[in-house]
Amino acid sequence: MPARPLHASDQLLQDRGMTLSELAQQAGISIVNLSILKNGHAKAIRFTSLTRICQALSCQPGELMTCTTSRTPAEADQT
Repeated sequence: MPARPLHASDQLLQDRGMTLSELAQQAGISIVNLSILKNGHAKAIRFTSLTRICQALSCQPGELMTCTTSRTPAEADQT
């Protein structure tokens, strides 16, 4: 089951009254890298980056990550 390393949803940002630009500034991460992470195009995230993002958003890592699967349940049973 592949995981989307980060999914800082618009709702999470909105709940915090924060834009992606503000998050980038507070977390010390470039807007480009945050955008890649936010849109699910990153393959990994450093723990230091995850920690900074969580601190800026006052959240836990589980609020940022989602797991998805491209396999059907029948395919999963065969493994």
